[in-house]
Amino acid sequence: MDLFACAGCGTELTAPVARVALPVHTHFGGWEELHPPLMDPGTYAVEPRPTGPPWRLWEEVGEDEAACQGVYARVHRVSFGARNRIVVAPGDSRAMTLILDKCEGYCRGVDGRDGPNLACEGCGRAVATRMDDCGMWQAVWLEPDAVVRRPSGLPAVPPPDWDDLARPDHRAPLFELDGSWSRRWEAALGVALAHLVAVTGDRPVILPAGPVAELFGPAVDRCLPAGPDTRSVGLAGPGVPAPRPRPDVLLVPRHPLTGDPWRPSGDEAPVVPLDSGVWAHFVHPGETSPTPATGVLPPGVLRDDYTFVPCPWYPLTPHRYAFTLTLAGLPAIRDPRLSRRREAYG
Repeated sequence: MDLFACAGCGTELTAPVARVALPVHTHFGGWEELHPPLMDPGTYAVEPRPTGPPWRLWEEVGEDEAACQGVYARVHRVSFGARNRIVVAPGDSRAMTLILDKCEGYCRGVDGRDGPNLACEGCGRAVATRMDDCGMWQAVWLEPDAVVRRPSGLPAVPPPDWDDLARPDHRAPLFELDGSWSRRWEAALGVALAHLVAVTGDRPVILPAGPVAELFGPAVDRCLPAGPDTRSVGLAGPGVPAPRPRPDVLLVPRHPLTGDPWRPSGDEAPVVPLDSGVWAHFVHPGETSPTPATGVLPPGVLRDDYTFVPCPWYPLTPHRYAFTLTLAGLPAIRDPRLSRRREAYG
């Protein structure tokens, strides 16, 4: 377990936290909605890409400088913020106070548009940014040059590994409590679609029959062209060997600690990484119905532990910016085969 302290005065700024992979949906929420915390209590993650202000317009930056920032297709603006910012749940932050003249937001909270808005209570140094406006997952982002990581003194906990994907609580629920599709699933689908476009060269695909085709099929049909020269897609991961013969593309989970995609041993063929909680839903669905498939519950058995959430009437739709911004961040977007996609960025 680690904790983060102010690099200036040593004040402890977080509770003890353990590192996990950066969630796939980190930067993609539902507009005009208040969201829960991004991170689970007692965890932190690191964003290796530049994020946050200062921002510069594409016209000022140009293609080559944008590529140095990890952006390979035209976007409205490019972040020149710090790399390796650390994100924790707001409840795990300590000894920080808001900088009131830097608390701008859209309508329901603060969005970090003016840079760090939290100061260390010990020395007043700006050390972090609280973000909780509509469309944003609640989070505290620590600035990498303003904090230091220290051992917490608590016993080390086993780092998350592939085995965690089989735990029931690792599966990402499909629906929100209001009956709409999960925002996490919408973001995960957008990210996966971007990778699928990149690795297939924007060619038609055939998804594996079953839940993958049922949930992802409508979005894939709208996003990718129909016709010949199709690419086959299969599901694989820890405990789920790749089908034989191997499909052209494998849908695989991201590691819960590193975020790296799973690969079969010695296999360098294309893979599309999925949010590990979404992948776990496909592979370890668990109990799916509160009633038996046939017959009735035994006499005297009462079940009150299920929340009956209405299902959406419309297909699962990818988060628009999760798709476009992920694709813009993949070097493959420069491939001539993806000229149709590149022109869409205009």
